[in-house]
Amino acid sequence: MSTKKIRLSVLDQSPIRKGATAELAVQETIQLAKLADELGYTRYWVAEHHNTGILAGSTPEVLIAHLAGQTKHMRIGSGGIMMPNHSTLKVAENFRMLEALFPGRIDLGMGRAPGTDRITASVLNPSNQFKEQDFIEQLTDLNNYLHDTYEPGTIGAKIRAIPQIKAVPAQWLLSSSGQSGLFAAHFGTGFSFAHFINPNGGPENVKLYRERFQPSDDLAKPQVNVAIFVFCSNDEEKIKQHQAVMDHRFLQFEKGGPIVPLSYADVKDAVYTPHEQERIRHNRYRVITGTPTEIKLKLNWLADDYDIDEIMAVTICEDFEDRLESYRLLARMFDL
Repeated sequence: MSTKKIRLSVLDQSPIRKGATAELAVQETIQLAKLADELGYTRYWVAEHHNTGILAGSTPEVLIAHLAGQTKHMRIGSGGIMMPNHSTLKVAENFRMLEALFPGRIDLGMGRAPGTDRITASVLNPSNQFKEQDFIEQLTDLNNYLHDTYEPGTIGAKIRAIPQIKAVPAQWLLSSSGQSGLFAAHFGTGFSFAHFINPNGGPENVKLYRERFQPSDDLAKPQVNVAIFVFCSNDEEKIKQHQAVMDHRFLQFEKGGPIVPLSYADVKDAVYTPHEQERIRHNRYRVITGTPTEIKLKLNWLADDYDIDEIMAVTICEDFEDRLESYRLLARMFDL
């Protein structure tokens, strides 16, 4: 088992529980952020999703500003800003302003997926071509905007990202496939692997990122965390029910139909085909559940597998108090 001191962080998608509202989901994000700050979590990232009825987090740049003002110690950031949806200059200005307001506490986590369906993505940014090269160009432009390093005589040299400040928010690239890990290595940014989306190939992708990492002005050596669904409880029945809901939720996503909030009552009598049972077994690698002692053992195994010292916990459950308690138990088990 790992002897490293494991740091814990939070990835929050502002989930809308069954019977709750988007307004309540946002208030729960605020309450959870305050608790995580008090408990000693390292960072708190909020996500960007669009055209969904189960996640309220669509504008991380707005939510970050409020959360940073409501907390004192944690780094606050995006997990992530979906770059193809946005003007690169506007991202640079948003995060320069956040860094000016909360110096030394802002993380700019970026992804190249749209965080939504293709139709919605095309409305968010009608010029989006979904090309890898476009993402690379955005990262290059962003680096120039944040450091004021455009080549003299170019169009970019005529544009400044306002406010003009010396500090730069910490930059991370998010990935569930590993490709962005290579970009993170090239640009010298942090790398966050989404194990909660794809449980396969993560350790290999992290190793490759470290091997190819090129130091930048902002980051001298590789920095990695891994995000995974986590639910911790002292109640064995709640653990079982939570897993049953997660099993069904993953199948919802894979079938591509309407995605609605679920409760255990909705899924307790579900009967699954052999193919669905196979998918359930696969998807369970995306989730770690258990009692505090079990969770500590499993998360240490994960940290050893990836050779990391920071785990980002994503917790979505039926009862908000259970969600808060899960994070309390995690903090206690890892002596935050």
